[in-house]
Amino acid sequence: MAATGLRALLDSVRYEVLPAGATEDKVLAHVPRDVVVTVTASPVKGLEPTLALTERLAAHGHRVVPHVPARLLRDEVHLKEVADRLRESGVDDVFVPAGDADPPAGAYEGALPALRALGELGSPFARVGVTGYPESHPLIHDDITIQSMWDKREHATYVVSNLCFDPRVLGEWIVRLRRRDVTLPVHVGVAGPVQRAKLLAMATKIGVGESTRFLTKHPSWFVRFAAPGGYAPERLLTRAEQALTAPSAGVAGLHLFTFNQIAETERWRRELRDRLDG
Repeated sequence: MAATGLRALLDSVRYEVLPAGATEDKVLAHVPRDVVVTVTASPVKGLEPTLALTERLAAHGHRVVPHVPARLLRDEVHLKEVADRLRESGVDDVFVPAGDADPPAGAYEGALPALRALGELGSPFARVGVTGYPESHPLIHDDITIQSMWDKREHATYVVSNLCFDPRVLGEWIVRLRRRDVTLPVHVGVAGPVQRAKLLAMATKIGVGESTRFLTKHPSWFVRFAAPGGYAPERLLTRAEQALTAPSAGVAGLHLFTFNQIAETERWRRELRDRLDG
């Protein structure tokens, strides 16, 4: 991969973290202020841990993007309460996936109705992200997911892609997006340098309710992580060079799934940048 292309992506990263007990301390210790931190939300624990951690990190001066899954919102009153609370904390960027809550907590089955409701509230956030699925969603046909992004384009300002381990699939998905005139910038979802032992320990500790939830839906993904030598983010980025750096791709940066291995993720990013600079 051309050093300048990869270097630019490494300078425009988002770290996805889980609202666990030690997350705040880890972010404060290891994440630079110019790196955006996104905070996930769990259908098991609800929105409160996400909102509380978002408020604390924002108070420390971090740029924070909370996940606000549509299926965790009870109604428009709840949505307005969440939006007001986040705006009071200085948050101007939210990520609105459909979410995994089954059944939904209230009125919103998917992201689009919640996005429309945000618009009716006066579009309180300057930036709004939605999900993209380079690899097949377990419940939704690929063409429908791309059509869904087309439907959301008037309400969103960017797309965050879910994990993809196949550079060919990733490149084809970006091309398909652009052919369908979805012009929103894309933050490409990439798993950080996950250490096998730590991932398995986390799975044992917190179970499928948090970071391993989607891995249980995609067993092949877990195999890629767990197999010794089975996954390396730098290798994926190198193989995806043309897909990620082509001007027509509209890739705005990387969305790194840290699985709360925050120090390891930042160290990997710094070391890779140093090698490219050298």
